[in-house]
Amino acid sequence: MLTFVGLGLYDERSVTLEGRDALRAADRVFAEFYTSKLAGATVGELEEFHDVDVEVRDRAGVESDPEPILEAAEGGDAVFLTAGDPMISTTHVDLRLQAESRGVDTRIVHGTTAEAAAASLSGLQNYRFGKATTLPFPWAHGSDGVPESVVDTVETNRERGLHTLVFLDIKIGTGPTGPDPDHEEYMTADRAAGLLAGELDAVGVAVARAGSPDPVVAADELSALADRSFGDPLHLLVVPGDLHVLERDALVELADAPPSVLPDPV
Repeated sequence: MLTFVGLGLYDERSVTLEGRDALRAADRVFAEFYTSKLAGATVGELEEFHDVDVEVRDRAGVESDPEPILEAAEGGDAVFLTAGDPMISTTHVDLRLQAESRGVDTRIVHGTTAEAAAASLSGLQNYRFGKATTLPFPWAHGSDGVPESVVDTVETNRERGLHTLVFLDIKIGTGPTGPDPDHEEYMTADRAAGLLAGELDAVGVAVARAGSPDPVVAADELSALADRSFGDPLHLLVVPGDLHVLERDALVELADAPPSVLPDPV
């Protein structure tokens, strides 16, 4: 059996009770934290809290060399951990398909996601979000600006009146000069706002440390968000489309948006 367990958003306690039970019943526990991570807990704290040993795999160890995971699942109960939900954004469908092709049963224990948190914390309505996008570090895509695909996604959504969730780049184990096991870098909401402000005349909503005891939500023009600091990672950025009256009120009351920068509700 191979069980994919989503750890939720922040620390060792964010996992569901079902996920906790799967962890404690497993013969071996694997994890990856290159697509996202628990900002509020180390691997050691995760191990101590759940009384398990966690074998952390890098990208190559999951995508190019999954054999140890698959063999463990063939011979017993294996758990594969990710932050958030294992099949949303940090998708591992290929690993699941490989297990199924070898006759290994699989199941998913879902965890809450950044998408859900962005809507919940900001007051923006989940069904009014369009296609999401990821803003990479400039050095990661070989250019000083914002990839055209990111701008196109935001503009297409806005033309349809939809909000855009912008995931912010995480680089662990890879730096500007190539593989680097000591490199750990997180795109911040203020840096992302500054990059996008050069391409878009729009309002943004910064969401920092969703799932933590002290999340921060702030809405303003992108250029204004670029001049602020939102503290420790992880961060997200939302570019709203048309606003329902309740969404507009929520951005003012919950995200301290200056009313003058927000469009009239539709």
